[in-house]
Amino acid sequence: MSPTTEHTAQVAIAAAPYLESWLEHQRRHLRVPGVQAAVRVGDQVVLDTALGVADVTTGAPLTTGHLFRIASHSKTFTATAVLQLVEAGRMRLDDPIGHWVPGVTGSGLAEVTVRELLGHQGGVVRDGRDNDHWQLLQPFPDAELLVRIAAEEGAVLERNEHFKYSNIGYSLLGLAIEAVTGVGYGEHVRRAVVEPLGLTDTGPEWDPARAEEFAAGHTALLDGEGTRLTIRHVDTRAMAAATGFHATARDLTTFGAAHFTGDPTLLSDAGKRLMRRPESEIRAHGKEARWYGLGMDLRAAGDRHLVGHSGGYPGHITRTWVDPEGQLVVSVLTNAVDGPADVLARGLIGLLDLALAAPDGPPQPPAAELQRYTGRFVNLWGVTDVALLGGRLVLLRPGLPEPAEDHLELTVEDADTLRQETVAGFGSAGETVEYTWAADGTASAVRFGGISAWPAEVFLARRADQAAGRAAG
Repeated sequence: MSPTTEHTAQVAIAAAPYLESWLEHQRRHLRVPGVQAAVRVGDQVVLDTALGVADVTTGAPLTTGHLFRIASHSKTFTATAVLQLVEAGRMRLDDPIGHWVPGVTGSGLAEVTVRELLGHQGGVVRDGRDNDHWQLLQPFPDAELLVRIAAEEGAVLERNEHFKYSNIGYSLLGLAIEAVTGVGYGEHVRRAVVEPLGLTDTGPEWDPARAEEFAAGHTALLDGEGTRLTIRHVDTRAMAAATGFHATARDLTTFGAAHFTGDPTLLSDAGKRLMRRPESEIRAHGKEARWYGLGMDLRAAGDRHLVGHSGGYPGHITRTWVDPEGQLVVSVLTNAVDGPADVLARGLIGLLDLALAAPDGPPQPPAAELQRYTGRFVNLWGVTDVALLGGRLVLLRPGLPEPAEDHLELTVEDADTLRQETVAGFGSAGETVEYTWAADGTASAVRFGGISAWPAEVFLARRADQAAGRAAG
């Protein structure tokens, strides 16, 4: 039986401190400048955090109010706007794009339908033969150049031959929205999608009037280098429908919640089901299939059927996942080209589901009593967490991208000892976790299955002795 939204929210609120701690460990471990993240369950934001810096040059702390370029998240906003027009009878999914964008008439794209563009089934060139605008070496295309690229270079594959991701295709949908509504793309999506949700920190394009509110973008760390450079923000012009939006993680959870089943704010449930129905299979080189709907990436995570989108903008990598039935949204925004936004978002979902999956068994001591055992402990072999999730203790390796998949349940044996669950594995399952306590009641050392670990600051102070094989005093 699925947990109720109310129960999920209560568990998530209790787990939030550990979720934030795990995010910060991952951020530091992967040397990401800044991570902004939010988790929403039903109508409650259970986590809204910002970690690290907004700009490595100034060292300014990242806040939950900093704006991020969310790039291809824009496609979900665009698809929502298109489905609204379809539901209003102003556009049809089987309309050929040439009907709305006459500039492609006579080209190989003229008969590609709105639906094929939404599902990346039009066979359309991704960005054009010269797309160094993605490296900021030239401006993003304006409408005239966009149409010329589409007409002259656009047809690469046959329609419905393969899923072929296309920013040019989604940019044409932006022009189609303008043709249907008679107003600019940005103005229409602001009125139709952004304002009905009260998203004050979301917009369809770079906003120079709010320049100081944007987190800086940063280059990747290549070949072991340790220095990142900042990357300036630019207008994406006619490609805004594919990649122009900005937002905060919190705002993205509000937008994601509008795609919950039963929420009528933006679309009917029928329209939302159409968006998240598998439209395109993505399979190559014998790998497991992935799926894409209409403006939404699709993924199974345990019992959850997730929909959402990622975004890659020069300097910002972002990801939002939505469980429309479970009423969960997780959004993670990073300010570096190599930011692991999807890994972090999926890790958060896994940890939350671990908290929800507390096993049946003997009654556990109250959380206040269990709290004393929790902490992050380090030895020569790495980092181990004892975390309180779902009202019980679990052992986790926080450096893993999905730590919930390799956890061990812990039970209290006596005041100084926990017992690891008995399961098959390569670790010390079934063995003890033994605590040594400091005068203030905190753990000064922990022995996991016979090997000692310490709070990070203690271990770092004695690491040189351990590396040399000397017992520290």
